[in-house]
Amino acid sequence: MAAPEEPGVATVVAARDGDQRALDDLVSGYLPLVYNIVGHALGGHADTDDVVQETMLRAVHGLPGLRDPAGFRSWLVVIAMNQIRLRHRESQRVPVTGPVPQDVADPGADFVDLTIMRLQLSGQRREVVAATRWLSEDERELLSLWWLEAAGRLTRTEVADALELTPQHTAVRVQRVKAQLDAARIVVRTLERTPRCPDLAEVVAEWDGAASPLWRKRIARHSRECVRCERCGYDLAAVEGLLARLPLVPLPAAFGFGFEPSTLVVSPVSATPATGGKIGLFLKGTLAKSIAAAAATVLIAGVVVAVLPSGEEPVARAIPAVTQTTSTPPPPTSAPPSSTSSSAPPSTSTAVQPPPPAVPVTASVKKGVSTWNFDGVGKALTDVRAGWYYNWAAQTDGIATPPNVEFVPMIWGTKFTDDATLARAKANGKVLLGFNEPDFPEQANMTPEQALDLWPKLAATGLRLGSPAVAHSGDKAGGWLDRFMTGAAQRGLRVDFIAVHWYGSDFSDAAVGHLKNYLEAVHARYGKPVWLTEYALIDFSGGTARFPTQAQLAAFARGSSAMMEGLPYVERYAWFALPAEKPGTGLYAPGGTPNEAGKAYREAG
Repeated sequence: MAAPEEPGVATVVAARDGDQRALDDLVSGYLPLVYNIVGHALGGHADTDDVVQETMLRAVHGLPGLRDPAGFRSWLVVIAMNQIRLRHRESQRVPVTGPVPQDVADPGADFVDLTIMRLQLSGQRREVVAATRWLSEDERELLSLWWLEAAGRLTRTEVADALELTPQHTAVRVQRVKAQLDAARIVVRTLERTPRCPDLAEVVAEWDGAASPLWRKRIARHSRECVRCERCGYDLAAVEGLLARLPLVPLPAAFGFGFEPSTLVVSPVSATPATGGKIGLFLKGTLAKSIAAAAATVLIAGVVVAVLPSGEEPVARAIPAVTQTTSTPPPPTSAPPSSTSSSAPPSTSTAVQPPPPAVPVTASVKKGVSTWNFDGVGKALTDVRAGWYYNWAAQTDGIATPPNVEFVPMIWGTKFTDDATLARAKANGKVLLGFNEPDFPEQANMTPEQALDLWPKLAATGLRLGSPAVAHSGDKAGGWLDRFMTGAAQRGLRVDFIAVHWYGSDFSDAAVGHLKNYLEAVHARYGKPVWLTEYALIDFSGGTARFPTQAQLAAFARGSSAMMEGLPYVERYAWFALPAEKPGTGLYAPGGTPNEAGKAYREAG
């Protein structure tokens, strides 16, 4: 069966420039690829559809900022893999209180069954697909990509980029996974053999019936050593030949809805989803995180679009459905226009607020906020009793910094490593924050090697220097931050403290424990002071952004602050974010008036 042709570069360019039909073709053309990658990687977990939708959502929002249309597929695959890893990160066990949600896949309707059924597989092709149940999460991630390479849908370079590995290292990893897959194929044959070997029955007497790498090893070892079962390993066909020309698994009915090109407008200035059609379903209810300080923003249909400085193309962003999420784009120096959203609260005054008076406050040195310039920002910074703040920029961009509150500059990404920007950062602070979420394509989007090459320029400012702030997996061996810190040690580069972000989807009292677990793991891995430069509670797992109640936010603000104040290795933390200009996790309404969460954060610390 010939694979359908994917949209080409011309379609990507047209969609990026606002062509509605091209955008429809782009999403429809690449949705099956994303569905297959996520489905194979997650093994049909109940969150598969959510991860697929979140991936496409991020791609649509990031499309206006895509600089290389020819690299769209590679970029999309990287986004998909990031979402898969975030889903795995979120599912890791942490001590919790209360009932445990039963969100595992239905064994009778997982992606293996769907693949076999929809592609009508039999013989060794069926055995290969069934064998994937026995792989670990990491092995399935890699297999989900290599499977499509073997079928001619991805290139080795794209697979390597998605794995953040060199092609040579990718080749080694692929060979290992193929060996594990062949072992799993033998396991499938051994268990299906009738009558079952009596010795095998003893081996699996305590087995609960769930496929796992541990039982794969035990059953495969039995098959190799057993005279009755050893034939199960004979005549295994090369897996590449079995997967070659294998079509993509068709999309489920849930993705078969209609689409109207008029439901989405994407232009070099904005990406504006409406509520109907295919894109409308992806974006329905989405509420983008607010954009950085002094950003010139356009608020249309619930999505914030930043107009970036230095000629950089804008990127519209949505709140992701994960425990660690993306942060805001680099802030420009222009003042934000008034919101056009019908849901925005009416403004009582458009006058520029004068600098706040020098009011003595008792502030926590640790406690901080992230903010952009908004009506009443100076008053709010004074009232919240924070010891510091930052705005994702190298300068304050017009924010009147109150007395006793420290401004901390940031070098957001590659384009802000010029001498002039670094000089402004040095003139405006004593501490410097490194690159913003370089592990996300729609953020600083840098490899650890690229960041390391630029790091000496940041260190040359002489300021105390924090690591790049990763969006997720800061505690993971082999993750983006781990690779950066390993490279920094090898090159003799200075990193004075670790910066990370964290967002929790559990709104119960257990959220404070989840955050503490992550901070402890990060500190244990690197042995350096930790700055939590973005954190709050957001849940997107249901397909639309769900925010805590004010009471839940207030309880988390009090509990998390008290917890971090008591951790000696946590030097600073910053809530996302100070402004509460729309529903979300903000603390102060326009004019500088705190909501319930704002009052709790003000009293905390």
